[in-house]
Amino acid sequence: GSSLFSAQLAARSGLPFAFASHFAPAEMMDAVHLYRATFRPSKELEKPYVMLGINVICAATDGEARRQFTSVQQSFTNLRRGTPGQIPPPIDDIETYWSPAEKAMASHMLAVTAVGSPETVLRGLQNFVDVMKPDELIMTAHLYDHRARVESFERVAGLRERIVVGDVKEVAARN
Repeated sequence: GSSLFSAQLAARSGLPFAFASHFAPAEMMDAVHLYRATFRPSKELEKPYVMLGINVICAATDGEARRQFTSVQQSFTNLRRGTPGQIPPPIDDIETYWSPAEKAMASHMLAVTAVGSPETVLRGLQNFVDVMKPDELIMTAHLYDHRARVESFERVAGLRERIVVGDVKEVAARN
């Protein structure tokens, strides 16, 4: 879902809730809070289960990841301009591509994003997990270059065991 209504519907139905925070972050916090606060257990699910979308672009360096991310930024700008299409190739200077208003809109829509080297992405993911406490992350990377996308996901997969979910007891119990 991407609205408060979808959070209410999932909570009242006792179902897991997946939120499209990777492109609709404005109501993420309210939707997750509403879902958890109004959740009714069901035969399918005993307690709330939250999945959150996050854009993740992980490259060898912060600079290369930011460059790859310009494809996503251009795509959102193009959508706003009424010219959607295939993912464009990355560019060296996104600032020359968009207006200040387009930058603000795209930055707002893409606020739930971790872009950078593995260490930078790890910090971003850990911060997101610490704040939102999701049960599961739905990671996406709309990159022009397929190889760059695969490498990004491989790098992120290598970080998986380093992301701490829950308190220390819970982490120790999983290990």
